[in-house]
Amino acid sequence: MHDIRAIRDDPAAFDAALARRGLDAQADALIALDERRRAAIAEAQTAQERRNAASKAIGQAKAAKDEARAQALMAEVADLKTRLPQLSAAEADTTAVLDEALAAIPNLPADDVPEGEDETDNVELKRWGDVPAFDFEPREHADLGPALGMDFESAAAIAGARFVALRGPIARLNRALGQFMLDVQTEEHGFTEVAPPLLVRDEAAFGTGQLPKFAEDLFRTTDGRWLIPTAEVSLTNLVRDKILREDALPQRFTALTPCFRSEAGAAGRDTRGMIRQHQFDKVELVSITTPEESDAEQERMTRAAETILERLGLAYRRMLLCAGDMGFGARRTFDLEVWLPGQRLYREISSCSTCGDFQARRMNARYRPDGEEKGTRFVHTLNGSGLAVGRALVAVIENYQQADGSVRVPDALLPYTNGLELLQPG
Repeated sequence: MHDIRAIRDDPAAFDAALARRGLDAQADALIALDERRRAAIAEAQTAQERRNAASKAIGQAKAAKDEARAQALMAEVADLKTRLPQLSAAEADTTAVLDEALAAIPNLPADDVPEGEDETDNVELKRWGDVPAFDFEPREHADLGPALGMDFESAAAIAGARFVALRGPIARLNRALGQFMLDVQTEEHGFTEVAPPLLVRDEAAFGTGQLPKFAEDLFRTTDGRWLIPTAEVSLTNLVRDKILREDALPQRFTALTPCFRSEAGAAGRDTRGMIRQHQFDKVELVSITTPEESDAEQERMTRAAETILERLGLAYRRMLLCAGDMGFGARRTFDLEVWLPGQRLYREISSCSTCGDFQARRMNARYRPDGEEKGTRFVHTLNGSGLAVGRALVAVIENYQQADGSVRVPDALLPYTNGLELLQPG
């Protein structure tokens, strides 16, 4: 959500930032809507003030035995009484129109975000690890998986395309990955574990930017709630409508949850395997902090996600997304892309974004600076994957595959697999 006062103060800068996202200028239209809103507010206030003054003058006219003036004033008050609800409704309508327009506009990119239209313009910042060398032709997980217990056929019969049923040792490995990630983030990086709701109301999905623009990407229940596309929605809304103390920041939350996405815009993309599913597990990271600390917090969060890949021995690269490739609510995003030998490509496994005060304005999440009794400021919110469990499973299978189709369990996961060291095809 954007601050209309900031747009009024510097409309050219606002439009220039939108242009970096490939959007047309909107400042003039927004300011015109705001003028209508302000005019409606002023008219309603003027009418209320006149009603109060006229009501007071009635008594004065009656005391002066000026019945004609008293009657005229009473008629005016009656007219104002009729008009005031209409003026209040007009004020509410113009405010709603402005708010709807502001809510549909994505966040503005940070100054250091590179120019560009799509993923081809993203900037590689670093690489870690050596791409594994094989003395055989490595296969994709979708080819290796079925013999290991990755059951796409039964899942499709139960739920349709883009689902999988994991059976036996591979299900144990999937669970081990999630538990390992959660332990690292809570025990080493200071995130507080949360078991959040998987169903949320409209207000929560609006607060993190999924609604209204991306409703088709979500699954909705018959009672009007939404299945979370990521635990970011539940975790970030923990501070909704709250005023936090500055000395209580940062607040860091993590959760291992199922996530649900309709993948409405992904027709024909990644139809094989587990890369793009309607249901998947993910360890989410969310931070709530001050504006002064948000950039440092983004680096900290990204390192927390990178730690998982490094412990698993998976080669990856960090990408800085260009302005045209960032998500709706992001001000700056680092993508982590893991090497998949079967595809011979780096594929995204985590996005770590700072949203500035964009989500906080939608949620009315604020903090009171130390030493101030009344003033408040909007918090900054950040979110990231630490990591997507299904994609991590894909990466482990492809990077640790053996010539006979078996998969070696990474050393970091052995404490979580109860002695399971090798997944054998069967």
